[in-house]
Amino acid sequence: MTAWVRFRHHDHTCFGTLDEGEIAVHHGDMFGSAKPTGQYLKLADVELLAPCVPSKMVALWNNFHALAAKLNSPEPKEPLYFLKATSSIAAPGAAVRKPPSYDGKVVYEGELGIVIGKTCAAISPDQADGCIFGYTCVNDITAADILNRDATFAQWTRAKSFDGFGPFGPAITTGLDAGALHVRTILNGAERQNYPVADMIFSPQQLVSLISHDMTLLPGDLICCGTSVGVGVMKESINTVTIAIDGIGELHNEFHQ
Repeated sequence: MTAWVRFRHHDHTCFGTLDEGEIAVHHGDMFGSAKPTGQYLKLADVELLAPCVPSKMVALWNNFHALAAKLNSPEPKEPLYFLKATSSIAAPGAAVRKPPSYDGKVVYEGELGIVIGKTCAAISPDQADGCIFGYTCVNDITAADILNRDATFAQWTRAKSFDGFGPFGPAITTGLDAGALHVRTILNGAERQNYPVADMIFSPQQLVSLISHDMTLLPGDLICCGTSVGVGVMKESINTVTIAIDGIGELHNEFHQ
């Protein structure tokens, strides 16, 4: 397994591989011709950024058997998804703030993220692993009261695309068996979500294949796999949220009301 991070150091944006608190700096393209420069930096001496810059963020709804059963919702025959604005991206450790234009409930959603490694269109599930660069942690923050405010039009993109509502990271880890992973969400010190990726209705390989038949996926694109049971409202004036996936790491952010 290799953990790739993107960071700022002395006003320069760089990337490299992380191992036990030390970054091996690379140059070139993370998804193509990445080569080590020979320089090493301490993690404590850099500012972590979102680990890639996706051209689009695709996010799933109703992709877990357990959540569909809890909601008494039919399991979909094909992936149900929306696009989340890339301007919503927030870095690991960032403080996310409720927008002044919205005074309703805001919820966390801990998720596994798939990062695409090469351009793919209309591929088969068997080809998907060759297009997946790695996996990351995602918090798909949602302005819940906006979703169904208008009975004629479900506002998925608006509810999930406020500035800062798309933290992901801290790393993209390669060489993982995604089906063996568990996603945990800790809100203000209490575990609120703990669910297996294996419970997904559509596996990462199926998602990449099926979505690639709708739109071309590009290197760095992020597919948020959807969440399971345990989603809840962030009620404190300052909330600490951690999305933890063993093998990838822990994504820490604050949410300020």
